[in-house]
Amino acid sequence: MTVNREDELQAAMELPLGSEAAHGAVVVTRQQWKWSALAGMASYLDAGSIVALGAAMALFQQRFGLTDTAVGALAAIGPNAIGCALGAFVGGWLGDKLGRKRIYQYDLLVYAAGILCIAFAINPAMLFLGTFVVGLAVGADVPTSLALVGELAPAKARGKLLGLTQVAWCLGPAIVLWLALALSRWGLLGIRIVLLHLFVVAMVTWAMRRGLSESARWKAATATASQSIHALFAGANLRALLWTLTIYLFWNLAAGTAGAFNSYLISKHIEADAANVQALAVGLPSIAFVSAMLVGWFVFMPYADRSHETRKRLWAVGAVAQIFAYVLLIVMPFSIPVIVLNIALFASGGALAGEAFYKVFSQELFPTLLRGTAQGLTFGTARIAVGIWSFFVPAIASRGDISTLATLLTLFLVISGAVGFLFMPNTSGKPLEQIESERARR
Repeated sequence: MTVNREDELQAAMELPLGSEAAHGAVVVTRQQWKWSALAGMASYLDAGSIVALGAAMALFQQRFGLTDTAVGALAAIGPNAIGCALGAFVGGWLGDKLGRKRIYQYDLLVYAAGILCIAFAINPAMLFLGTFVVGLAVGADVPTSLALVGELAPAKARGKLLGLTQVAWCLGPAIVLWLALALSRWGLLGIRIVLLHLFVVAMVTWAMRRGLSESARWKAATATASQSIHALFAGANLRALLWTLTIYLFWNLAAGTAGAFNSYLISKHIEADAANVQALAVGLPSIAFVSAMLVGWFVFMPYADRSHETRKRLWAVGAVAQIFAYVLLIVMPFSIPVIVLNIALFASGGALAGEAFYKVFSQELFPTLLRGTAQGLTFGTARIAVGIWSFFVPAIASRGDISTLATLLTLFLVISGAVGFLFMPNTSGKPLEQIESERARR
């Protein structure tokens, strides 16, 4: 009798707590890598769409005669903000109720439709509609896909596999920006081609995901218990919700600004001819994603599961690097050398004290039947905050007030860094069932 890899993985995950598999082998199977990579493509498409729209913002503004307020509104309703938030709220909850597979089977088709609407936009209505639809789709996919990774990962490799999704989050924007750079002399046509690349990636990922199975932990949990959403707002769950929300919301205000507006700020404040400005606007931000990808692969993934003390050290180093990155913009002029330093420091620090650890703790701190809902709430709330904030960034930038913007972003990063370090829970290397049992007793 032949047993395929998916059956082996499902059987291993369903072993009772106390067995060797339940305590988490260090070795990660090829199938777990594959499933994590396919789930992680949600992060590739999320970040890729954010940065593609950021790179296109000045060109769409010129093409359709959009005001600064309209540009802020466009950023606010898309994958970086409110559209994504609404998708996360609903998608995370449905993923807990109906299963991970039902959500990630279909949301990429919605994403692909939205991307096509943006790529072929001939008026502002198409641009705004497509942007909102893309936001809804990635918002639904991210908490569902991350819950799947967290539930299939061995206890002592959970950070490693969730770190892989963050590497994918960096790879998407890097490829988007390199394509935009190569096509920068084609102006808006080049950006339309970049958006079509995201459509192709979404369809290929959708086709490959059709072979994924439902989460074994989710199936086991639904077979033995039910969980009211009200349980999120009491005891250890409430404390975990507030902690993950705080570290992600304040970090994401800075990260969202960088992702959506770095290209825009460079195009507005660096003096050069039109073609060179667009090349700088898409080329310089790619430094961020290459830096974060390298730190994520060579530092975060190998060390995130070592120990609680190691996690705190990684977080501290990352938080300090990010704060220093924006202090530079307060005390120094907005020039290319300073921009390069800011981008590299913020991205490298963010790989250690940012979304990667937020993803890890969002899987570790909540029961299986509330995991997607909890992350949908924190992820969505943070994106709404970025959406509201996005209304004001273009206006501040148009006045040339970069130091004020940098001061506010520095404050946000201090809050995220301090709360993350001081109140970080000790969950490293523990099976999800053990973490849930320990927190239920508090």
